[in-house]
Amino acid sequence: MPTKKYITGNEAVAHAARLARVEVVAAYPVTPQTTIVEKIANFIASGEMDAEYIKVESEHSALTACMGAQMAGVRSFTSTSSQGLEYMHEMLAYASGGRYPIVLVDVTRSVALPWSIWGDHQDAIQQRDTGCIQIFTETGQEA
Repeated sequence: MPTKKYITGNEAVAHAARLARVEVVAAYPVTPQTTIVEKIANFIASGEMDAEYIKVESEHSALTACMGAQMAGVRSFTSTSSQGLEYMHEMLAYASGGRYPIVLVDVTRSVALPWSIWGDHQDAIQQRDTGCIQIFTETGQEA
């Protein structure tokens, strides 16, 4: 009989990236998505995932690194939220215009001001016209 395991939505996303055989992960931790890239780092360190883990200096660099990987034909992944997604804004248009199939998970969060880490879709809504396809999930299992 299969074992049931209760995990968070972020952990489910990390497992999905592993199962999709992502080869490049560009990571810049920002709350509340940090646990996604932490779990992926653990998968890579333990040998459960064969991927390059790039610790970048900003969200802008994370998306740029993913674009470079995709240009070389390598499956890439990154995640962000809130101000981080806003910082990626410039590169989102290049990613969609170049038709690079990057998987970018946005753990939606409110944007400043006022300072908040509560869930909100404003960060995603502000990217509406970048040309990127946005898919919203209702549950962690859907993610």
